[in-house]
Amino acid sequence: MNTIDIIGQIADMKETDYKNTLAIAVLIELLTAKGYFSKKDFNLKARELDTLSLAEALQTSRQKQFGCSTVNQP
Repeated sequence: MNTIDIIGQIADMKETDYKNTLAIAVLIELLTAKGYFSKKDFNLKARELDTLSLAEALQTSRQKQFGCSTVNQP
C-alpha cells in the first residue's frame, strides 16, 4: 500500500465519520423536537455512559495487569 492509497483511505474515513456524526445530530434534534427526551436528558445519559465506559476500561486494564477475571474494587 502506498502513501496515496493511505491518504485516500483517511479521506474516505473522514467523510464517513462526518456523515455518521451528521446523522446522529439529526436524530437527536428530531427526537428532542418531538419530545421523546430533552437535550439535558441526552447529555446526562451520554455523561453516564462515558463514565461507565471509562470504568469498564479501567477494570479491563486491571484484569490484564493482574491476570485475573475479577478485581476487587476499593
